Amino acid sequence: MRAARKGDRPIPVAALEVREALPPNGGCTVSSRSPTRRRLLLTALGTLVTVGLLALVLAGRGSQFSAALLAAPIWVLSLAALLHLASLVTRSEAWNGCVGAAGGTVPRRVVFRAAGVGSLASVISAQLGVAARIGALRRSAPETCPRIPAMIAAEVPIVAVEATLAALFMFTLVGPLDLPLWLPFIAIAVMFAALFGLRGVARSRRSGLWLGLAALRDLQGRGRLVALVVVEVIAQIARNWLILRAVGVNASVFDAIAVLIVTVSLSPLPIGPSVGAAAAVLILGAHGVAATTAGGLLLTVTGIVGALSFAAWACGDHLLVGLRRARHTRHAAALLGASDVVASPRVT
Repeated sequence: MRAARKGDRPIPVAALEVREALPPNGGCTVSSRSPTRRRLLLTALGTLVTVGLLALVLAGRGSQFSAALLAAPIWVLSLAALLHLASLVTRSEAWNGCVGAAGGTVPRRVVFRAAGVGSLASVISAQLGVAARIGALRRSAPETCPRIPAMIAAEVPIVAVEATLAALFMFTLVGPLDLPLWLPFIAIAVMFAALFGLRGVARSRRSGLWLGLAALRDLQGRGRLVALVVVEVIAQIARNWLILRAVGVNASVFDAIAVLIVTVSLSPLPIGPSVGAAAAVLILGAHGVAATTAGGLLLTVTGIVGALSFAAWACGDHLLVGLRRARHTRHAAALLGASDVVASPRVT
């Protein structure tokens, strides 16, 4: 690598270019932090508004709501949290494949640690979760992960497959939301056209931003990605169905699918953790507002527990690796010091 010299110490040209492009304080300007701060404030406000609306709907139904919350057995809640954790791990494996296809050589363990951090941030906001995941991976492996544009585009194949599955089951929303019968067919056609278009772009463009679509380039990569996303979605559907049935809502598997579709559709909105309760009420409010709100709340709680478990593993693993590295460094320094003592001549 070419290097420019400053005194006796070589400085890589790339580092000089980055240093010149950054502001004097190293890039941590108020303007770079303000969008995230505004997003958090907007999410907090949206959460308060949504919770207030749900509280208004539950007025006079407090006893029913409490009874529905207490009706769910601990083992069901534990299984629901495990299912959410399984879906997060499966999606992380899909993301690992997309990062590798985009040219990254990051170890799977490091990718999963970054995904664990992002999963906790996703509880607050889907966009914040993506940013946290990419930022954590860039900090952990700046030399071996793809560039930021490709990293952002690496989310597209997963989201495209998830959206296609949602379109295939959009008929579950026709009754609860009073949608026209032809709308699911339009959605399916649009999503399959989008998938074919993305596959064509992935094959024809193989640099820059488009590297993030590389997972769609060949049949094997597409098949693996689809299989992982299907497993992720099945785990979420099973979690929805278990929780809704546990609180006394006579929900079918199709109802659980509809709640999942609406939850994912509402996740970009700044309503934070209240998205689960809002989705449950929208789809199954006719089955009883108190029970469906309780089910949505328990979906949120078990989701947070699953995300916390994943994030706790990520932080613990990071600390463990750091401790091992420090111990090996001290051991190597001790061996080097001992060899220097043995090799030095005796002074008489």
